[in-house]
Amino acid sequence: MAVAVEKLITSDILKPGRYLGNERLAVHKAWDKAAIRWVLTYPEVYEVGASNLGHIILYNILNAQPRQLCDRAYLPGKDLAAKLRETNTPLFAVESKRSLTEFDILGFSLSYELGATNILEMLDLAGIPLTWRERQQAWGEFTNLQSQFPLIFAGGQTATSNPEPYADFFDFIALGDGEELLPEIGLVLEEGKQAGLSRQDILLDLAQIPGVYVPQFYDMAKDGSVHPCRPDVPKRILRRVATPIPAYSIGLVPYVETVHDRLTIEIRRGCTRGCRFCQPGMLTRPARDVEPDKVVEAIEQGMRATGYNEFSLLSLSCSDYLSLPAVGMEIKNRLKNENISLTLPSQRVDRFDENIANILGGTRQGGLTFAPEAGTQRMRDIVNKGLTNEELLRGVKTAWEQGWDKIKLYFMIGLPGETDVDVLGIAETVSWLQRECRGKGRRPLNFNLTISNFTPKPHTPFQWHSVSTTEFKRKQNLLRQEFRRIKGVKVNFTDVRISAMEDFVGRGDRNLSKVVRRAWELGAGMDSWYENLDQAFSAWEDAIAGADLDWKYRQVENGEWNLFHAQEQNKSSDAENTQFLAAHSLDIPLPWDHIDTGIDKKWLKEDLQRALEAAIVPDCSFEGCSHCGVCGTDFGHNVVIESPAIPQFAGEFVPNTTKAQRLRVWFGKQGNMALVSHLDLIRLFDRVVRRAGLPIAFTGGFHPMPRISVATALALGATSSGEIADFELTVPVDIDTFREKLVREMPTDIPVYNVEQIDLKTPAATQLLETAEYLITVAALEETTPIQWQKWTDTIKAKDELWYEHTAKSGKSQLINLRDRLFELELVETHKSVAESISVIRYVGSYRQDGFLLRPEQILFMLGIVASREFQLLHIHRNRLILAV
Repeated sequence: MAVAVEKLITSDILKPGRYLGNERLAVHKAWDKAAIRWVLTYPEVYEVGASNLGHIILYNILNAQPRQLCDRAYLPGKDLAAKLRETNTPLFAVESKRSLTEFDILGFSLSYELGATNILEMLDLAGIPLTWRERQQAWGEFTNLQSQFPLIFAGGQTATSNPEPYADFFDFIALGDGEELLPEIGLVLEEGKQAGLSRQDILLDLAQIPGVYVPQFYDMAKDGSVHPCRPDVPKRILRRVATPIPAYSIGLVPYVETVHDRLTIEIRRGCTRGCRFCQPGMLTRPARDVEPDKVVEAIEQGMRATGYNEFSLLSLSCSDYLSLPAVGMEIKNRLKNENISLTLPSQRVDRFDENIANILGGTRQGGLTFAPEAGTQRMRDIVNKGLTNEELLRGVKTAWEQGWDKIKLYFMIGLPGETDVDVLGIAETVSWLQRECRGKGRRPLNFNLTISNFTPKPHTPFQWHSVSTTEFKRKQNLLRQEFRRIKGVKVNFTDVRISAMEDFVGRGDRNLSKVVRRAWELGAGMDSWYENLDQAFSAWEDAIAGADLDWKYRQVENGEWNLFHAQEQNKSSDAENTQFLAAHSLDIPLPWDHIDTGIDKKWLKEDLQRALEAAIVPDCSFEGCSHCGVCGTDFGHNVVIESPAIPQFAGEFVPNTTKAQRLRVWFGKQGNMALVSHLDLIRLFDRVVRRAGLPIAFTGGFHPMPRISVATALALGATSSGEIADFELTVPVDIDTFREKLVREMPTDIPVYNVEQIDLKTPAATQLLETAEYLITVAALEETTPIQWQKWTDTIKAKDELWYEHTAKSGKSQLINLRDRLFELELVETHKSVAESISVIRYVGSYRQDGFLLRPEQILFMLGIVASREFQLLHIHRNRLILAV
C-alpha cells in the first residue's frame, strides 16, 4: 500500500515541489510488473540529489532493465522530517509515495566523508534498523529477500576509497562505476528472489560479482587491516570500470530550481594527470574519452528533450578532452538561435586558450575557475600539478583578454613539503597575475580565492601524510595578513575543524562506525556544519570521546604523520630518504588495502619518494606509461580520441526581438502543480516553449529573456482554472497548432483552456487586471449551521465599511475599507466533518496591480468580525482573472 504522505506535502513546508516525483522525463513503471524494486537514495536535499549526474545516469539505466523498477528518495527538509516523525509516517520514495521498506533494495550515494550521518537519518526516518546486524537480528539471518527490510548498500567515491568507517551500516558496498555493476546486481537479486534464497545466500552470490564488497564476510584484524572470514569470498575486491554512455545523462527535469539547473553531459571519465593529493584522479583511472559525435548527439537531443537553456560538459579535467573546442563550437553553431550557454567546471589553466574561451558562455558569459593549487613552482612540482608560472599567466591572461574581469582560483595549504615561502607565494602569485593583466579602458582583474586545507586521502601517494590544525591556523593567518594589502581579491578559507574531521573519518577503520552513529545521534547531520559549525564539531568530538578514540583524533590534530617535516629535521640525503620512508612504516597495513583500485601500493610509495625529490611524472594519456598498475584486462586502458577539425564560428546568438504575433493563453494550475512556485512556473514556461519549438520573441540587451508574461502570481498551494499568460512570437503561428504544441509539452496538471490572438498594441494582461473570482474553503472551529454561514455572508454584504489595518513592507500601517474591494459574495455549499464545520464561499474582489486588491485571507478577517469567531482557510481556488475591457 502507498504511504498516505500527500497530506504531509503541503504549502506550509519549504519547497514542497521537491517531493512530488512528477518531473519531466521521470520514469513511472508498473509496480506489479517489476521483479526487483530499487530506490536510489541520495542523502542530501532534493536540489542537490536531483541534479547529480551519477544519480540521473543510474536511475535511467536501472529503469531501462526489464523487470526492474527504480524509484528515488532524498533527505527531507527539517520541516517534513518533523512531520514524518510526528505522524509516524515512514520516509517514502518520491514517485510511488511508497514506504522505503516496501522495496527490495536501497542504494545510497556516499561521496563525502561526513555524509554518512545523513544516511543514518534517512534510515531512521524509514523505520529501518541502522546496521546490518540489527536488521539481521530483527528478521533472522536466513529470511529471504521479501522480508521486512530491503538490502541496504552504498556506492560513490568515498564508499569506494575506504568503506570501513561505514561497514557496519551496509549489507554490501558497490565499488567503482555502477553502469554495468548495478544491472548485474539486479539480475542476481531477481534470480535469488525467484529461487527463494535466504538473504545470506543472496549476499554470498553478490560477493562473487567483481565490485561487490560484503563487509559481514570480512573481519578487521588488530592492526586495522581487513581479511575474509570465510574461504568463498575474494581477498581483495575489484573496483569496477565502465565506459560513459552520454545518452543516459538525459533525464529528470525538476520543476524546483536545483544547484545544477542544466543539462550535464560527461565527456571524459578518469584523469591521468597524477596530482599526488587527488583521490578522484587515482580512483577513476584509466582515462576514457567519449566519442565527439556521441557527445554532440546527446547534447542536441538533451536540449530538445529537456528545454534547458544551459548545458555543461563534465570531466575531472575538461581541458584534457582534446575534442572540447570542436564539440563546443559544433553545438554552439547548431543551437545559435536558441540563446544557449555552455559552462565548464574547474579546468586546466595551461590548456585554456582562445578556442575554449570562444565556446564558453554565449550571451550569458559564466564564471571561470582554475586550480593552480600552489603558489610556487616547487610546490606544484611536489604535488605533480604539471603547471608552470608561464602557463598559469598565459591561461589567466587569455581569459582576461577574452573579457573575463573576475576569475575564481583554488589553492591548498598544508601540502607536503610546504614552507612559509610557499604559503606566501599564493599571495605573491595572485598579485603578480593582477599586475600582468592591466590595460587602458579595462577594470582591474579581480579574483575570488578558495583556500582549502590539504586533507590526505586513501589510495593517493600522500595518504601517509598529515598536518596539524595548529599549522593550518598559523598558515591561514599568514595569508590573511598578506591579502589585506591586495585589492580586488576575495578570500575564503576552509574551517580547519572540518578538515581534521574529514581526515579522521576518511582514513579510519571499522571502529569509526560507532563514532559516526553517535555523532548522528547528537545531531551532526551534514547540514549542521553550515548552520552551526560549533555545535556540529562538538557532536563529533563527543562521539569520538565516547568511543575512546579521542587519542587517535588528537594524533590527526597534531599531524602525527608529517613525513616532509621529519625529513627536514633529519636533513637526510636522497639515499637516506628511502631508509627514512621505510623506517616510518609505509608497509604497515591500511584499512583500505583490501580494495583493489588497480593502482599498485608499491607505485604509490615510489611516487611519494618522487614527491620528496620534487620530481614530476608526465600525464600517461599523452606521454609514456607511468607504470601505476591500472592498465590491463581488469581496468582497461586509456582511451584518447584525437580532435576533429574545429568548425568555423557561425556567430553569437542575436536575440530576435521581432514581435509578429501575440497570443493570450488561459490555463489552470491543478493537482500537484499547485505546489510549484510562481518563479518555478515561469522557468517551466521557458522550457515548454523550447521543447515545443515555438518561435518565441526575446527581449534585447545583455540578458535576452523570452517574451512570456504571466498576468499575476498565484499563492503556493492554491489551485486555479483562470490563469492568463501572454506569448509574443517572431512569426505568426496557427492558433490550433500553437495550442497543440503547448499542450503536448505541458504537465497534465497545467491544462490549457483557451488561446486567442490579440493585437500587438494591446496592453499586457498584467496591466489590464481588474478583478478576480475565487472559491475559498473555510472551516469554523466551532459547530456552525448552514443558516449561520448564510447569515454571516449576508451581514458582510449589508455593511458599507469593514476596516482592516494593513502593514506595508516599509513598516507603515494603513487602515483600509475591505468592503470597497468586495463586489460579490456567495455561500456555495456547507458540510460538516467530525471536528469542524466547512463552507465553500465564492467571491469577486478587486485585483488591481496598484495594490488595490482583496486577498482570500481578508475574507476570513471579515467573517471573524461579523461572527466573532475564528476561522481557518483550508483551500484557495482562483476561478478566473477578469480583465478590463
